[in-house]
Amino acid sequence: MKESPQEKMLEEALRSSKLVAGGFMGTDSRHPARVIDEDWEQLQKCGFTPAQTARRMQELTDLAAPGLGNWLEAVPGRLQVKSEDFKGALVCPWSHPGLFAKRITTARRMDTGDQIVWTDLNLHMIAEHGFFEGRGAFFRIEPADIVRILFEGLT
Repeated sequence: MKESPQEKMLEEALRSSKLVAGGFMGTDSRHPARVIDEDWEQLQKCGFTPAQTARRMQELTDLAAPGLGNWLEAVPGRLQVKSEDFKGALVCPWSHPGLFAKRITTARRMDTGDQIVWTDLNLHMIAEHGFFEGRGAFFRIEPADIVRILFEGLT
C-alpha cells in the first residue's frame, strides 16, 4: 500500500533532528507504523495498553513534580521518582496542538536499581499514538521494561 503524503511527512518529522536531537526514530530502520504495532504487541503480551501505561507514567510525573529534582517514594520501599524541569517546550510530531514541557521524569525500582526515564512528550506520544520511539532514540522506552519497572510486584 502506498504511503499518503501525510504519512511521509510524519516519518520525515520522526526521523529528523529538527524537533529533538537525534530524532524520535534513532537508528531504527523500521517504518513508524511497524514500530507502533510491534510495541503494542509487546505491551499486550505484558497485559497492558498504551493508555494504561501512560496513565501510570502521568501519575508518577505528577507525584514527582513537587520534589524539584529530589527522589520521592512512589511505592514505599519499592519505587522512587524524581522530576526535573528544563526551559522550553516540545511539539508533537503528529502536529497536535499544544506544547509539552521539557520535563524529565525518572522512576527507579529500589529493589533492583532498574530505572526508566521519560518526558512529557513521551507521555503524550504513548497515550495518543502508542509510540515509544524507535530503537536508538535517546528517550526510547521498551514496553516490557516499563511494565517490569512500573507495574510488576508493585500492585
